[in-house]
Amino acid sequence: MDQGIGIPADIRTTIFNDFTTAKRVGTAGEQTFGLGLSICKQIVEAHGGKIWAESSPGVGSTFYVELPFL
Repeated sequence: MDQGIGIPADIRTTIFNDFTTAKRVGTAGEQTFGLGLSICKQIVEAHGGKIWAESSPGVGSTFYVELPFL
């Protein structure tokens, strides 16, 4: 779990979409492009896995990746 800005529930369902509108300014003010989590999802799913996040605004986020055991 990080201790970042968190992700509000109303945009959490779109954070893995290509060019998502759920972009948030990073904690250091860095610009975002809306591709990073989409790329992660594509890689994870290409390997038969799944990815998801749990988050609370102002508290932080935890991202999970589950891959099949081969």
